[in-house]
Amino acid sequence: MRSERDARGWSQGDAVRAMRTKSSHNLPTDSTLLRNWRRWESGESRPDEFYAPIIAAAFDTVTAAFFPKSRPNRDDELLSATGMDTLEFIGRLRMSDVNSATLDAVRITAERLCCEYAYAEPYALHAEGTAWLRRITSLLDGRLTLSQHREILVLAGWVALLVGCVDYDLGRRGGAEATRRAADSLGREAGNAEIVGWAAEMSAWFALTQGNFRGAIDVSEKAMAGTTSSSVGVQLAAQRAKGWARLGDRRNVQTALDEGRAILSRMGHPADLDNHFVVDATKFDFYAMDCCRVAGQDRLAERYAQQVIRDSTRPDGSVRNPMRVSEARLTLAVVAVRDRDLERAVEEGVAAFSPGRKSLPSLAWIAGEAAREIIERYPGDQRTQTFLEQLRTLNVG
Repeated sequence: MRSERDARGWSQGDAVRAMRTKSSHNLPTDSTLLRNWRRWESGESRPDEFYAPIIAAAFDTVTAAFFPKSRPNRDDELLSATGMDTLEFIGRLRMSDVNSATLDAVRITAERLCCEYAYAEPYALHAEGTAWLRRITSLLDGRLTLSQHREILVLAGWVALLVGCVDYDLGRRGGAEATRRAADSLGREAGNAEIVGWAAEMSAWFALTQGNFRGAIDVSEKAMAGTTSSSVGVQLAAQRAKGWARLGDRRNVQTALDEGRAILSRMGHPADLDNHFVVDATKFDFYAMDCCRVAGQDRLAERYAQQVIRDSTRPDGSVRNPMRVSEARLTLAVVAVRDRDLERAVEEGVAAFSPGRKSLPSLAWIAGEAAREIIERYPGDQRTQTFLEQLRTLNVG
């Protein structure tokens, strides 16, 4: 609550007043609300079912996104799969007691971390991912069979990829690149082409968000060999398409998108759509949306954006993938300003900065492209300044 309040430059009194404007109920006096707010913000107590939706609305979001439910009990998950609870599991790791149950538990943990990427609080996810990466790699110092050694390298590689992605989301370029290289090294030592491919895909992502479009294309093209039957091949094709779109080459955009779709069709429908390193048709719509927006195919970009928002929203209105929704909102903002509807453009654009999970470099990149479109058409309008002020709040390293 405090970080979101600080991001808006609000005092606690401002937050209380924002609550009042969003409530259809009679609320207590400002002094009472202020005392409650201090308790909530300090962690002394948690807002109840009455106040939680009002607070979420004050920050222009929904309750499930602002006050997410606690994660499933990890001990239950480990116990059902391995017969060990978390304490026993960590104890075995410390003793380098590696057997099939230990490896199953590590595998479950790595999978869970990768599945939490889209929505988990990034600092907490980074801390947990880093801690598990240390535990997993420490097993390599013990006595292992060749198959166990390779399995641990692979699991460490996936967790390193995850940590590197979160590093970059937080604007930590140096840390992200170091972790990416570590993942690449682990993948090569394990002989795992998919991990090596994802490490290359991260390079392409970094290059795109830093304006190095040729570099992103080159990295993606070089990494395609050996990835044409897996998710990373789809992602590499998509990054290539994004690069070509910024260079104005529609033919190569279409070629790359067609290549990605062909890989998807050969893969079939994946079992676990939550894993960050699994690509399915809905994620590919997200890539196509970006390319259509840049190419000026407004109606198609708009349809893709609306579909991305639908696919990323649960039946109760909460958002399962806030980062995709943010970019879809920016796409709708660009389409609106091209349609000479500045009011809607700014409304959609500002909505992209709503509280929740963000990839700061990606959001700043796409929001910057949207800002150029808005400034070009409405340079002196106060509503343009409103959008730019929101853009400036992004703290990208």
